[in-house]
Amino acid sequence: MVRVGIIGASGFTGAELLRLCAAHPEVEVVCATGDSQAGTLASVLYPSLAAAYPNLVFEEFSADRFAGLDAVFLGVPHEAALEIAPQLVGTVGVVIDLSAAYRLKDSSLYPTWYGFEHTQPELLAQAVYGLPELYRSQLVGAKLIATPGCYVTAASLALTPLVRSGIVNPTGVIVDAASGVSGAGRALKHSSMFSTIDEDFTAYGLLDHRHTPEIEQVTGAQVLFTPHLAPMNRGILATCYARPQGDAPTTASLLAAIATFYKNEQYIVVRPSSPSTKATLGSNSVHITARFDERTGYVMVIAALDNLAKGASGGAVQSMNVALGLPESSGLSNVGVYP
Repeated sequence: MVRVGIIGASGFTGAELLRLCAAHPEVEVVCATGDSQAGTLASVLYPSLAAAYPNLVFEEFSADRFAGLDAVFLGVPHEAALEIAPQLVGTVGVVIDLSAAYRLKDSSLYPTWYGFEHTQPELLAQAVYGLPELYRSQLVGAKLIATPGCYVTAASLALTPLVRSGIVNPTGVIVDAASGVSGAGRALKHSSMFSTIDEDFTAYGLLDHRHTPEIEQVTGAQVLFTPHLAPMNRGILATCYARPQGDAPTTASLLAAIATFYKNEQYIVVRPSSPSTKATLGSNSVHITARFDERTGYVMVIAALDNLAKGASGGAVQSMNVALGLPESSGLSNVGVYP
């Protein structure tokens, strides 16, 4: 069995990790921390976990508790991950960080976009970006994995095939994306209260959202990114616009290019119909479509995924599987929950 620990397991991504690990045939969750919930049964905070984890109690963090485990997930804020990861790398098989602490390869970007200095250039250089569809070969045997942001996963998987193939111009790309409120985490905030989000739809992070440099790093495109908060629990819908370069494509050629790029990827669904967040609910799948608008000359690519699954914990489990040489689909489903 693969012995796993989860740090920050009391948050939404932690609860999702526990759900996915319960379905993983080769994983045993040895310990799960949640400092704010230490001493609490996981099944009390999340009754959905009661059948799989009737006796699991959230613990306070201690690095010694995790020594020798095969994999440890970090579901904590960026600066906490920056402090914890060096204590674990080299003492466990692989550390999979769900924060942004090791995502940006250029450490000088952190003060501007995240408000802190990155003090670990060696670990930053060692970290492998946890998007198997684009970085699978580097993930094999990785010791530190930086799981992508949920918005970034959707936008990058939509745009990268067309940027890499030279079909679209990598400058002036626009990404408009909407997220479910679970993307804001479990902590109580005015912006995520029911009375705030119900019957509302709003844009935020205008011109300076911290996922912007991450999208640019992965896609190789210059991006204007605008996120939106949608009144739903889970899901990301990213609508991306770009200008073609070279001969004008057709809708059919765009769909064919994306489908060819992902032809062996079990979690990428390329279809003519417009993607829906509900179709990906609870799954590790990403649904993508594309159009070319002859009237305006724009290429449009749309991607939908579950922000807690493929956009966070599902992507993290998928990367762990690759890193440890397990079947990549273990513990994951490509079928959404519907209705």
